Amino acid sequence: MWDWLRGLDSSTRGIVRDGVAVAIATGAYGLSFGAISVAAGLDVWQSCALSLLVFTGASQFALVGVIGSGGAPVLAAVSGLLLGTRNTLYGLKVSPMLGWRGWRRAAAAHLLLDESTAMTITRTTREDARVGFVSTGLSIFVLWNLATLVGALAGDSLGDPRTYGLDAAVSGAFLALLWPRLDSTRNRGAAVLGAAVALCVVPLTPSGVPVLAASVVAVGMALMAKDDRSWEEP
Repeated sequence: MWDWLRGLDSSTRGIVRDGVAVAIATGAYGLSFGAISVAAGLDVWQSCALSLLVFTGASQFALVGVIGSGGAPVLAAVSGLLLGTRNTLYGLKVSPMLGWRGWRRAAAAHLLLDESTAMTITRTTREDARVGFVSTGLSIFVLWNLATLVGALAGDSLGDPRTYGLDAAVSGAFLALLWPRLDSTRNRGAAVLGAAVALCVVPLTPSGVPVLAASVVAVGMALMAKDDRSWEEP
């Protein structure tokens, strides 16, 4: 692997390193999901199956949260599905940037996350966008699933990962990735408006919904704006 990495140009190596760094911060929080999932009544393999097949953190936490509080499995699934709809909005922006078709597009849909989206939209070429998306999404997938297994096996002995600052690390990494995009009046306006909407709905909605509301604003403005990048189709 390291020989492969050294064979890349410096710009591409930087993108891969950034993707892996984000994955370490995000994947580590899978420890919390594994422990919480088992505490909510799921067994180790059910917890691991959720991370493997669902693979969207907010939806997974929402699902086990409803189950842990005694809610019906159907309501838990609906809650998780609601939070997962924000990935559809991400896909509207990311799909034309990646330009994949067929099975590649279907596989990429499983890696569509907050972090992989951020690592994609900050790129200026299709090649860099693909490297950012794959390096981040695939790294998070591997580390999140490994962390889920460890957390589920360890249970309460790990304690709450928030005491180690892992929740803040994820948010900080995401903001650091988006910061370079605030280079125009339009992007800064989208960020301010999205943040305002999210703050307004925080007291009224479950965790994860404010992000969905903010993403509606950001994606809506992005779709209305003309993309000035003229990438060639593969």
